[in-house]
Amino acid sequence: MTDDILTAQKRHLARLLEAIQRCAYFLYQSEQRIQWPLAGETLTTRKKDVDLFETLAAINERFAKLQDSLATAMRHCAYLAGEPSDNFLKVLGFFEKEAVITSREDWQRCRAARNLAAHDYDTDYLETAEHFNTLHQLSGILYATSERFLAFCETQLGVLPISDDFSQEFQSIT
Repeated sequence: MTDDILTAQKRHLARLLEAIQRCAYFLYQSEQRIQWPLAGETLTTRKKDVDLFETLAAINERFAKLQDSLATAMRHCAYLAGEPSDNFLKVLGFFEKEAVITSREDWQRCRAARNLAAHDYDTDYLETAEHFNTLHQLSGILYATSERFLAFCETQLGVLPISDDFSQEFQSIT
């Protein structure tokens, strides 16, 4: 029975790894629809462009979803690795020590940027453009963290994504 529990826990992590790949893929695809850097004047001129603002909304959502998926998987992975996982700062500390994340500050910077978007309903298009330019810059941190995290899971726990459905695309993104 113990082997069945461990197998089930590793299978759960494998599903989370595929979710990370999927989130990275969709965030990347949404980012490709925007010409970076985004200018405030562009948003002002195109303030009624539904396609543009739907893409920006998708970037907000997908950035947050990628970071949330990473956090969930990191906590579960730390648990499987026998590390403290009751406090997420401990999880971040473990993965910083393992060089999966570059720093807790980078992680928290990503978190702060995405949280600002969730609570900001401003019509200052210059600030909005700056926000999305920041998310675009920070997404590189999430892509790189995702790549290192998947490598860690494979080498340390022998766990790969549950399927290869997004593996090729994920590899080309990262």
